[in-house]
Amino acid sequence: MGMTPERLKALLAFEALSFTLDDAASVPAQGHVVERLRFNLADGQTVRGLLTRPVGPMQRRPAILHCHAHGGRYEIGAGELLDGRPALLDPPGPALAREGYVVLSIDMPTFGERAAEKEDAAAKAALWHGKTLFGRMVSEQAAALTWLCERPDVDADRIAVTGLSMGATLAYFLAAVDPRPAAVAHLCCYADLADLVSTGAHDLHGHYLTIPGLLRETSTGEIAGLVAPRPQLICVGEDDPLTPPTAVATALQATRAAYADAQASLVFLSQPHVGHRETPAMRRALITFLHNYL
Repeated sequence: MGMTPERLKALLAFEALSFTLDDAASVPAQGHVVERLRFNLADGQTVRGLLTRPVGPMQRRPAILHCHAHGGRYEIGAGELLDGRPALLDPPGPALAREGYVVLSIDMPTFGERAAEKEDAAAKAALWHGKTLFGRMVSEQAAALTWLCERPDVDADRIAVTGLSMGATLAYFLAAVDPRPAAVAHLCCYADLADLVSTGAHDLHGHYLTIPGLLRETSTGEIAGLVAPRPQLICVGEDDPLTPPTAVATALQATRAAYADAQASLVFLSQPHVGHRETPAMRRALITFLHNYL
């Protein structure tokens, strides 16, 4: 028997969390609206959220849960939605709002307004308590998804999850354990982890991704395959040290096997001479993918 969403949840030490909205402020911007949100969790933690939406009447629209990247830039967090980051072409929030989407991003633990807690310390504490930092991240993204589904201006049946780098990994792990995302699109972080370990490239990942026993039971390709038959876009650069072609090929073989009965729903873009960054071709593929499947 292969990996299942419930078994993956157990490996992550996934938690059922819920967000309570504490504060919200809307600010008109050029061609879109920005909402600055503050959520409370039952354990007392406060989480910043940023949301962009199209200008115009509040009507049910397709939406995107955008998972932010890592890049060693702990101060950015969800701020990449409005301000971008070096690996992105431009801030994704305004760009996607102009395409007609409601877009939400939240600070992950140790990032953005939560950066006072350090990644290494948070990862160690979680492991010592029998949990994982990545599991906490996925759990919080699931809570954000629940809140997004409940917005009156969002069509809960048309929500995609997107992200680059750490955000990419969060995107397909979330879709693997949660059936609600209608589609997932991820950039620059899809490769077989066992292959990365064999070359030492795994050490380029942060401690947040330490999940005890993961490779004994499953693989990147199998986890991404749990998204099937829902549409999935995978974009990689062939000069990216986190997505070397051999490790990508290993992962892709397993994911394609899961999509054997839904081959058209799996979209793969691999670009030569491209490192760890979004490209115009990736952005075009993302916009086309979202318009096709949401």
